[in-house]
Amino acid sequence: MVEVFIEEATSKDIAKIRKHPGFSFDWEQELGHEVYKLYLKEDENEILGLLSLKDYPEELRVHINLIEITKTQVGKEKTLDNIAGCLIGFACASAFKRGYGGFVSLLPKTRLIHHYQDKYGFRQYGRLLAVEYESSKQLIDKYIGDE
Repeated sequence: MVEVFIEEATSKDIAKIRKHPGFSFDWEQELGHEVYKLYLKEDENEILGLLSLKDYPEELRVHINLIEITKTQVGKEKTLDNIAGCLIGFACASAFKRGYGGFVSLLPKTRLIHHYQDKYGFRQYGRLLAVEYESSKQLIDKYIGDE
């Protein structure tokens, strides 16, 4: 088992990602939201994934605004599994901590809808996909355990 950490990304982290060939999105645009990084315990300088969360307290939900895994950890050549699952599980835990019953939503690219439904248990709510209570608990248990 590999030990990873998820913590809030700093502006220095985001500046480093901008120059990193493994990330495609402009994460500086996400700095108005909560941005978290996932990294290996033994190398905090190597960011493996990023997550941007937007809080909707009036709707009692946390929205995954953006999630990205470094290109070296996607596809058949990856050396680690479950980076996205850990980040999604973290979002679910965050939604429970805020008193939202684990309600987490996202607006996926069309080609990823079935992936989020099949692998993570998201259900369709109009244009959004979401998980809540029991599905969120299962994601937390599977991917992040007791943190």
